[in-house]
Amino acid sequence: MSSLEGQHSASRMSRRSLVAGVSLLALLPPLAGCSDGGLRPLYGVSASGARVEERLAQLDVAPIPGRVGQRIRNEVIFQNTGGGNQLPPTHRLEVAIKETVLSTLVRPDGESFGQIYAIEASFRIIKLSDNRVVLQGTSHARAAFERFQSVYSNVRAREDAENRAARTIADDLKTRAATYMSGAA
Repeated sequence: MSSLEGQHSASRMSRRSLVAGVSLLALLPPLAGCSDGGLRPLYGVSASGARVEERLAQLDVAPIPGRVGQRIRNEVIFQNTGGGNQLPPTHRLEVAIKETVLSTLVRPDGESFGQIYAIEASFRIIKLSDNRVVLQGTSHARAAFERFQSVYSNVRAREDAENRAARTIADDLKTRAATYMSGAA
């Protein structure tokens, strides 16, 4: 590349940087006024004036059947309370899970080298004062694991995949609950 081409390329890059900077500055004034009715920090103060962490500690998590369901429930409770005591509940989270395993990398003899563990979690948050469903949805998580000759290795690999997928579901449920609780009166 000649020095003239290099200068021309640098000039184009500096113009792009200038345009990007001006565009960013143009966005700042509208965003500055969002604290009173528009955008709020997720873990700040809710619309009712309570801290979102306190509101999350008031979320009762109903039992979820199975080992993976118990992992999801325990993780959500721990994330909502920070390991402390739960406050008297105002809402209840109900979750139903559907688990599937998909074989991948299948050899001609039908043996599989890997599998994908997947969870589909349908959830709903119920306001306890009037038993009204205030939020519902579905979360998905997948975790891959390898298959080995050893049965014990296969069991541990699958349990590890189940735990990783359960943690992903719990993180998503906590985020969705926090989003709702931050705006709920």
